[in-house]
Amino acid sequence: MTPRLLVHTRTTAYRHDSIPAAITAVRTLGAFEVDAAEDPAALEAPLDGYAAVVFLSTSGEVLTPAGRERLAAYAESGGGFVGVHAAACTEYEWPYYGELLGARFARHPAYQPGKVIVEDRGHPATRHLPAVWHFTDEWYDFRTNPRGAVRVLASADESSYEGGGMGADHPLVWCREQGEGRVFYTSLGHASEAYEDPAFRAHLLGGIQWAAGLALS
Repeated sequence: MTPRLLVHTRTTAYRHDSIPAAITAVRTLGAFEVDAAEDPAALEAPLDGYAAVVFLSTSGEVLTPAGRERLAAYAESGGGFVGVHAAACTEYEWPYYGELLGARFARHPAYQPGKVIVEDRGHPATRHLPAVWHFTDEWYDFRTNPRGAVRVLASADESSYEGGGMGADHPLVWCREQGEGRVFYTSLGHASEAYEDPAFRAHLLGGIQWAAGLALS
């Protein structure tokens, strides 16, 4: 039976033009059946049938109180959760979500080329990547540094671009456990072009598979 994903893309703040391309990319990774939803009611229904829930460039407050309860119960009981890019700009008013994801978005400089330092290649999201991955993105800064509370997989080399605000220790990609569940977050994925990039697609696939319990590290 093919694993199913719930890909949630509701936005109540900034909306990324790349969301349609991102949904298409997840659908064409070949490993999952995908239900894509904008309606918050999708998170109010039972989530047990999903291998993972993916918040794909969501923004603002996107869940109802019932949806919050469902998502928290799902994660704590062993569900997979994946946050992509602006998922860190989501549910600022729900403290649990910040804990679940690991950190919250603060700001970003201009969209520009830079270098990703791959710290941990023992994870399916990063094992295919070079030690230094040249990429173009928004290089999110976070309100807090999640290192110590998460397993950092990749970080930013702030010397490779203009406007970084976190300094020498700047996590970009990480994973963690929440209760019995698994959480993967990548801050990359701003532009539609990212979802056509083979290295980024493999990165995304590995992260989803890990969160869903389909790949080990």
